Amino acid sequence: MAYSLHVAHLYGDLLNTYGDIGNILVMKYYAKKINVNLTSELVSLGQPFEPQKYDFAFFGGGQDYEQMIVSKDIQAKKDDLISFIEDGGPVLAICGGYQLLGEYYIGADGQRINGIHALDHHTESQDNNRFIGDITIHNEQLDETYIGFENHNGMTYLGKGEQPLGKVVFGHGNNGSDRSEGAIYKNTYCSYFHGPILARNHNLAKHLLLIALKRKFPDVDFTIPADID
Repeated sequence: MAYSLHVAHLYGDLLNTYGDIGNILVMKYYAKKINVNLTSELVSLGQPFEPQKYDFAFFGGGQDYEQMIVSKDIQAKKDDLISFIEDGGPVLAICGGYQLLGEYYIGADGQRINGIHALDHHTESQDNNRFIGDITIHNEQLDETYIGFENHNGMTYLGKGEQPLGKVVFGHGNNGSDRSEGAIYKNTYCSYFHGPILARNHNLAKHLLLIALKRKFPDVDFTIPADID
């Protein structure tokens, strides 16, 4: 039997400032190693998000101007995205995508930009400051350490039902004060890590790939050999 996964790349033509598309390329690489065909499709302005069509969704980051455009368009996709997330559909959201899945975020100019309320976090703005630099976090549930690079003005505070992707070992994280970085809600994983995150953290890439495969093919025992890197 041939196995395949189809990925929705949300606003990939607008939110790809830091080469976040690399996350999809990494997933394609690991999928190919276990004979799974992973394809991706751009879902952008004026286009519907069809939950039944996709096995995974990726949502990258961008500048405030592009995020403002996306924040208006994504309201039309809100119900379908929430349905996908609540049904356990796997999502990876980075930086701006992470912020837009929440309640709102305050841009660098003080303007409130509405999210879709899929997750319960919200994001405030710093005055004349950004969190920039290398960062290391530890995910206690999986007992894994992730490394990356952060560059964000926003300070995100997690809400009901959310757990951090990891606790900050070095760096700033979500808000520079509570030592949390990113968020996990059901099968939705969020982070401020650029780089992209999956290129530097292969265990996380494999974990997300297996989530998508096991959701689509629950009767198949997929494994990714430890020697595949």
